[in-house]
Formats: sequence, C-alpha cells, structure tokens
Amino acid sequence: MPLLDRKVAIVTGASSGLGRAIALRYAEEGATVVIADVSEAPIEGGDTTLARIMAAGGTGLFIKTDISNWADVDSLVTQTVKEFGRLDIMVNNAAIYTSTNLLETSPQQWDRVMSVNVTGFFYCCKRAAEQFLTQEPEGEARGRIINISSQHGMLACPGDFPYGVSKGAIVQMTRQIAVDHAANMILCNAIAPGKIITGKPGVANDPDALDYSRRRTPWPRLGEPRDVAGAALFLASEMASYITGVNLMVDGGWMAG
Repeated sequence: MPLLDRKVAIVTGASSGLGRAIALRYAEEGATVVIADVSEAPIEGGDTTLARIMAAGGTGLFIKTDISNWADVDSLVTQTVKEFGRLDIMVNNAAIYTSTNLLETSPQQWDRVMSVNVTGFFYCCKRAAEQFLTQEPEGEARGRIINISSQHGMLACPGDFPYGVSKGAIVQMTRQIAVDHAANMILCNAIAPGKIITGKPGVANDPDALDYSRRRTPWPRLGEPRDVAGAALFLASEMASYITGVNLMVDGGWMAG
C-alpha cells in the first residue's frame, strides 16, 4: 500500500523547487495534493506540478495563495476540506530571501521576509491545527505539520541576515507547536536542508558558492530536491508517529563536520 494512501496534503510553494519535489513524491505515494503558490508556472520551466500529478494518474488542485495573507491561508484550508473532506498534512515550504546583511537590509525587505517566512508559517500552522482539531485521528495523529527550515537557522550564512533569522524562528516555532499540541495528537516537525541544487536563479547557483558547498559537504555530492522530498515523505507517514519537535538535517553531513 502506498505510504500516503488516501491522505490529503497541502504543500506551499509547490510550483517549483523543493515544494514541487515534495508534492510530486506525495502524489506518487497516494496522497491528494493541494499546490499552494503565488504562481502556478514552475521556475524550472516545463509542465506545472498539477499537470505532472494528473498525468501520472494522481489527484490534486492548485490554489493561488499568498501565505502572508491570513484570508488567503484561511481560504486555502477551507477550500481543501470542502473539496477533499479533510486535511492530513500541511507542508510549509514557501519562503523568500534578500541576500543582504544587517546594514544592507531595508526595513521594507525585513518586513517582507518576515511576513512570508515567519508570519506566513504561523498562519499556515494555526489554520491547519484548527482544522486538525475538528477531525478524528487517522492512525496515531489528527494531523501533521512539516516546516521547511534551513541549516541557516542553526548557523550564520554571511550576508543573509533576514532569511537566517527567519529560519531560526521556524525551528523554535516547530518545537513550540510540537510540545503545546502533542496532547491534541498533532505532530509538528521541521526539515533543514543543506545545499540543495534547484532551479532557483541568482546567488544560490553562483559557481564560487557551489564550489564552497562541495568542499564543505562531507558527502561526495550536493543535495537534490528528491533528498528533501524523501525526508518529507518519512515525516508525513505512519513510520514517524513518535517523532515530533525535531529539526531533521538533510545536508550530507554539513552540520556534523
């Protein structure tokens, strides 16, 4: 039986990159997947995430969502439940960055990063938990929240001040939700990717940065979206029913070195 048979999942930022990989993997394992993003077109080009899910015989839905807007998040969960009956998994992945240090970061940049990367995650966690509490448990959980954090939430990345601070907040948010709502049978975990090669433009694929990451990562290759998707699948499955409040590193040993 597929690991996520009959489960209903929302994945934010699922049109591209890590969110896309997670959504596709969930669909492969039997989940109905709601793709929540500000744009449906993938950064990498090619077919949309929903088109790929449907072409493979899966079930899904795209809902345009700005997670920094409570009304959008409220509508996202409401539409999901109206269409598919319940919500089992909320994956909070959508995020933005500025690649600026303290002095370079404008108040407007700070506010925008925090509105998506922290407040947006808060909105999605809150609305998902509200829905979970209306449902009877399936297996050992009413619902699962998976937050995509970053190794930059544990150590400083030079010149990426607001992003790093926001990801540190997500690690603590995850712990807080896990402890406060364990009695409600709500599981909450985070995944902290290391260097993952995606189609993201800009500094993420700068040749010098990639060379440094290769030298810094103990494992003999850099990460791929499928590596994060595999971790997200594990945490969404019944195999992880006694795991909550963790920040799972998917980094080829970077943080261990």
